[in-house]
Amino acid sequence: MINKIRNEAQYNQVMLMIEGFLKKATSGGGFSSLPENDANELSQLSLLAEQYEDTDLKVMPLPVTINLVVQAKIKEMNLTQSKLAEILGLGTSKLSQILNGKREPDVPFLKAVHSKLGISGDFLLESV
Repeated sequence: MINKIRNEAQYNQVMLMIEGFLKKATSGGGFSSLPENDANELSQLSLLAEQYEDTDLKVMPLPVTINLVVQAKIKEMNLTQSKLAEILGLGTSKLSQILNGKREPDVPFLKAVHSKLGISGDFLLESV
């Protein structure tokens, strides 16, 4: 078993091994179908890949913002911005400005997004 990924070739090899375990789990009906030793190896390989990505590849996840979450909801609910503005009880220009980062979200917007779209209040409070 590898204890550290030292170069990109090893990283690619580990990713192929991870992909093999994922295919095996998928064909078996889920991760619970993997034998315990396979599940443990998959977990270890995933941690090694994550460490390599963080330290050597500098793969950084995109920050999750209120704007991105609301835009994802727009796509998920198959809405236009004007229809969303109507649902939230906001003007279309105000919604557009908030979603484009030209205006800070205010309390009425945050309340509407929470109550009408079901976006976590904790997330909203932590994001402003």
